Amino acid sequence: MLLLAQIDDTKDLEGKVSSKDGDVAATHVLNTTTKRASITDINGFFSIPVRLNDTLVFSAVQFKKKQIVVTQSIYDSKMLLVPLDDELTELDEVVVTPYNLSGDITKDLLTLEIDPVVTASTLNLPNAYVRVPTKAERELFEATSGGGLIPVTPILNAISGRTKMLKKRLARNKLYNRTLRVREFYTDSLYRTKLHIPETNTDDFFYYCEIDPSFQSIVDTHDLFKIWEFLEKKSVTYLQNNSID
Repeated sequence: MLLLAQIDDTKDLEGKVSSKDGDVAATHVLNTTTKRASITDINGFFSIPVRLNDTLVFSAVQFKKKQIVVTQSIYDSKMLLVPLDDELTELDEVVVTPYNLSGDITKDLLTLEIDPVVTASTLNLPNAYVRVPTKAERELFEATSGGGLIPVTPILNAISGRTKMLKKRLARNKLYNRTLRVREFYTDSLYRTKLHIPETNTDDFFYYCEIDPSFQSIVDTHDLFKIWEFLEKKSVTYLQNNSID
């Protein structure tokens, strides 16, 4: 009876993952025995319910998957340290398949077969809807958080201007992230040949698009037709407002 009680005894195991580059936030921690999952915080710390002989799997896009069996020593430990190895992908050969593209995006999109977008949610991965904080967000969190009766670090960062600088950087990154996503969909030459936007005005044109309240929702659809229609409409008013023929 004592042995059975020990086997069924569950505890919250605390631990910390680490890597060479130190970017260990939002690493998935899955107990494959109980199907319970957790995710590491900004510094790599995690907590997950375990029993003896449970199997834990640590995974993230940038790391090799690691599997650990909860032994008696791990179960009794106060802090489990888990080093992760970087995932390096090397391609021996790259093959480019001809798609007979015409260069006209409005025609090519009708002939191309685009596979559905694969995401963590479509694969039913644990904690799929947890948004991974960006580097700028993590730096701002570290600069504005602190412990003790008097949080010294946030005060020093506020006085030195570091907090204000990090907030500006975060706001700037959010402003341009959507533009970067759209510019990955199409080649820059299309904006000149199809929308008639001069090359020197491309960045200014996208800023003009960004301040439109509907820009974010349209980009988030990942619908290339809707996004291109939006860009076409915005290009007409942009050219008129800037007196560009």
